[in-house]
Amino acid sequence: MVLRWHGHSCFSLECDGKTLLIDPFDEGVGYELPEVKPDIILESHQHHDHNAHNRFESGYILVNQPVSEKVHGFIIKGHPTFHDDVEGKKRGKNIIFEVTTPDGFRVVHCGDLGHRLGPDLTETLKSPDILLVPVGGVYTIDAGLARELTRDLAPSYVVPMHFKTKDLTFQLAGVEDFLAGEPFEQCEKLELKEKANVGTRVVVLKYR
Repeated sequence: MVLRWHGHSCFSLECDGKTLLIDPFDEGVGYELPEVKPDIILESHQHHDHNAHNRFESGYILVNQPVSEKVHGFIIKGHPTFHDDVEGKKRGKNIIFEVTTPDGFRVVHCGDLGHRLGPDLTETLKSPDILLVPVGGVYTIDAGLARELTRDLAPSYVVPMHFKTKDLTFQLAGVEDFLAGEPFEQCEKLELKEKANVGTRVVVLKYR
């Protein structure tokens, strides 16, 4: 399984010749269109920086509801959450997607999560291989809550997303507060061939 970051909250998972794309953005966000041909597109919620599936050629399967299904060998489970800390009254609903790849790696993408998780969902999502977590605050949880969530879920790898870069056109906090002096790796992609059992490793991906 290969994970790539395309900017903001957009990632692709590649496995067994299939590509699953999560949270594609529109032209106004500032990043270039991902150079992928997705077989599956997941959307955590219907805001312009997460739901631009219409930028891609037809032929993909779109999942934008909190369903549980198997598509092209990917097991997809959507968990309903909120985009804010007042049960969606400010920004609506959000879906955390839990994806198990055909080769058995479990990836949790938090979308625009805006609140602490309850104990039941925390237990359900615990110990993923990869956690993709927003850290930029303003519209989502901030760096402090992202670090708390990382501690509670105890992933093998945590990858920050949804933070300010030179290309993003709107204001968020940067990734620095989330990293906060902790050791981290930076790489072009995250490729997993076997399970890791060495605690949580922080990986900052370069977008492409």
